[in-house]
Amino acid sequence: QVQLVESGGGLVQPGGSLRLSCAASGFTFSLYTMTWYRQAPGKERELVAGITSVGDSTNYADSVKGRFTISRDNAKNTVYLQMNSLNSEDTAVYYCNARGARLALRENNYWGQGTQVTVSS
Repeated sequence: QVQLVESGGGLVQPGGSLRLSCAASGFTFSLYTMTWYRQAPGKERELVAGITSVGDSTNYADSVKGRFTISRDNAKNTVYLQMNSLNSEDTAVYYCNARGARLALRENNYWGQGTQVTVSS
């Protein structure tokens, strides 16, 4: 059974930091590209950050470049999102996504339940 469980969300003040975690199980984590998405009320879901299966390449939305860092620990089957200099525009539900990196696994697409991040004073 595939499972992605996000944690680390919560309430933080503007300028503060938060570290999200996504623990994976039920599939070969090291063969999957991992991506963080977020969705704010009334807005479209957007890609925040992605990392390749072996962690040798990353990509970020322009709005979070220089502030957020995605990383992964394949030995722990966990992907992280370090968020610094948070502002109100970062308020959203953050979702963890796993996508098969190899062609034979490409259509495997798994999602976590999401974790709420609220940036407010």
